[in-house]
Amino acid sequence: MSVARESGDRAQQLREKARHMTEAAERTTDPEQRRRLQEKAQKLQEQSDQQGDIGSENIRRPK
Repeated sequence: MSVARESGDRAQQLREKARHMTEAAERTTDPEQRRRLQEKAQKLQEQSDQQGDIGSENIRRPK
């Protein structure tokens, strides 16, 4: 498996986790828990974006 594909797969996994966290935040009634889940979702989304950038770098500039 290429590095680009691995990065893309990892980015997809992170996006999926972020989506689940966001959904959990929407369901909870505890404001503090909601805030924590939203923050975790945001961090996962940022990691996903970084992984996607890594994958696209490898596609544009093969070794």
